[in-house]
Amino acid sequence: MTKFDTLVQQLKYRVLKEVAKDYWDGTLEEKKAGIPKVIAPGPKATMRCCVYKERAIAADRVKLALGGDKSNPNLLEVIEAACDECPFGGITVTSDCRGCLAHRCAQACRLNCISFGDDLRAHIDKNKCVNCGMCMKACQFGAIINRRRPCEASCKIGAIHARPDGISEIDEEKCTRCGQCSYACPFGAIMDKSYITKCIDIIKESEGGAKYKTYMIVAPSISSQFHYAKLGQVVTGIKALGFTDVVEAALGADLVALNEAKDLSEEGFCTSSCCPAFVRYVNTAFPTLAGKVSQNLSPMAAIAKYIKHIDPTGKTVFVGPCIAKKMEMFREDSAPYVDCVITFEELQALIDARDIDLTKLEEKPLDNASYYGRIFARSGGLSDAVRQALKEQNIDFEVKPVAVSGLDQCKMALTQAKNGRLQGNFIEGMACPGGCIGGPCCLTHEVRDAADVDKYGHESKETTMLGAANAAMADPKIASTRKGE
Repeated sequence: MTKFDTLVQQLKYRVLKEVAKDYWDGTLEEKKAGIPKVIAPGPKATMRCCVYKERAIAADRVKLALGGDKSNPNLLEVIEAACDECPFGGITVTSDCRGCLAHRCAQACRLNCISFGDDLRAHIDKNKCVNCGMCMKACQFGAIINRRRPCEASCKIGAIHARPDGISEIDEEKCTRCGQCSYACPFGAIMDKSYITKCIDIIKESEGGAKYKTYMIVAPSISSQFHYAKLGQVVTGIKALGFTDVVEAALGADLVALNEAKDLSEEGFCTSSCCPAFVRYVNTAFPTLAGKVSQNLSPMAAIAKYIKHIDPTGKTVFVGPCIAKKMEMFREDSAPYVDCVITFEELQALIDARDIDLTKLEEKPLDNASYYGRIFARSGGLSDAVRQALKEQNIDFEVKPVAVSGLDQCKMALTQAKNGRLQGNFIEGMACPGGCIGGPCCLTHEVRDAADVDKYGHESKETTMLGAANAAMADPKIASTRKGE
């Protein structure tokens, strides 16, 4: 059965699955050079120019599956051997140029980059061109295009560029770790570091719950994943891996929304803090607005914090579609509560590494959160939840949310806020298009259906956030979502 959208995802999954299987069984071989031999391409090349290149790339994928380059602070790494096929050239005149008389392209160019040869067609001087795109907009034939690599085009903040040798490079200072480039690359040349072996260690060292309990915290966007099985079967499958319990991050979302509503009414303006890639973008690109980011933990960290309060020895593992959550795991405000983060791709690899067939399992319920906590997975969900939280807590404040998804939309809203022109008092920012359901490590990206999220929300037994919090919490007083508390 098809579990992924692309063959690139399937290739990444195969590596993760084999690494997980061998690591779990204690049979992971290591060469003298320290490179595990998990996947060895056959005697003939099937995807690259030669088998030697395929083996080099496979070795790099295994390294990333085992945590990647520890000296590189970024969670995303470029596999250089895999990155050599995409053309690059920026603004380019195509063969569609008709050699017209209007020459609007040349008139639009303020740097005089465009000339006309004996063939009467336009030519761009690349030594002068700055890729502003004015000529492209002026051409009535659409004969001028911006030829950009898929990874560059997917990065809305310009954090990726080509080195002189043609290999893509990630700007560490700009990169938010949103990971959209990793899904966009048609060669799978950008891959995130995996902590799948750390997750396995947590499960194995718990000794079946005898030493400590293990909790998997599932992101609300799980409702749009695993379409080949029922959600209740996925819950059963997670427990079959060795987890003591499965908890919804959506319950943390309920808690965050309740506290966010209070803070918003007191501050008058703030941005959300749920998406770590958005928070990093604010801090790096809009430092003057950094103080306006909500001081609440993300739903992941909020519910992990509560779990640690009621079970100090317990271990928490978060699973979702997000690469940036792996960054959040190491942040000072989240590190004490979140022990490991994996993605939906990695969860699928773990399940298959243990030969668990989800479709044959019984269903177990997942009843922790309210409708409003569950709809955090889609753009606009947090805004709806904050509005409801104000109502439930009888707070007299009119929220005017601006829900944006994708870093291009986030940039626009933050720029307006910086210049005092934002028509709203709350920015709900999500780095991925459509929200978390558009995360780079979803099993399926082609179907980003917010209706699945809403349907999942309506299946909740709790109709209010306060009801969900009171029903689930042993002591709601210790469920603070504020950083540093």
